[in-house]
Amino acid sequence: MPAHLDSTSIKRMAAVALFVFVLDQFTKYLILRTLGYADQRVMIDGFFKLVHWGNTGAAWSLFTGKNKILALISLLALVALFYSRHHFDAHTLSGQCALGLMFGGILGNLSDRIHIGHVVDFLYFYIIPRGGGEIGFPAFNVADSSICVGVGLLFILSWRAEHGMAPQA
Repeated sequence: MPAHLDSTSIKRMAAVALFVFVLDQFTKYLILRTLGYADQRVMIDGFFKLVHWGNTGAAWSLFTGKNKILALISLLALVALFYSRHHFDAHTLSGQCALGLMFGGILGNLSDRIHIGHVVDFLYFYIIPRGGGEIGFPAFNVADSSICVGVGLLFILSWRAEHGMAPQA
């Protein structure tokens, strides 16, 4: 892989990151404007709700209450990812998209941590078993989804490279 990326590669990563960041912040803005804190709106009964939950922790509310340290870790992750981007498949369109998704997602949640004091989560999928109650997947947002898709795409690209499969543009 090339040690330095050309300006087109960097622009593509930046464009994806900017799109993800804007979409993430816009969707969170809509939630902040339409739902009070801890409110919820059933969209598909027994399956999906829009919620307005705050998360001062990480995924699955791990490290709850550690917002400042997680903001610092996010900032360090951004810097490390930026300076190590040439180690990934960043010379292909797929790699640029993966990295852009990760940059945009990290920036979206970091912005929440700095400006709001917690990450705004609003997408909540759940089921109601026969016995009652509610079993749900932890609420998440556009930034979380982008980070997960970006990391997953990088894993796939790395696996393909290790197994001698030609990267797709």
